Amino acid sequence: MTMDWVDVVGWVGAGLVLVAYGLLSAGKLGARSVPYQVMNVVGAVGMLINGYVRGALPSAALNLIWMGIGLYVLAKYQGRTE
Repeated sequence: MTMDWVDVVGWVGAGLVLVAYGLLSAGKLGARSVPYQVMNVVGAVGMLINGYVRGALPSAALNLIWMGIGLYVLAKYQGRTE
């Protein structure tokens, strides 16, 4: 089995979201921290691309919303620290 760029982007995105969640759960990152939100946004973009290209539209829609939430939080808390 070979992976193309769409698979790589999707797996990297999934990995980023999982690492962000793990660090949040371990208390290493705060939910409003820039690193946590950036990992979620970038991860969601990767999974959004993968889902859209592969025709998994429910997954793509979920990740579009996930990305939007992260961007909203980043904009709302710009310049603040937790």
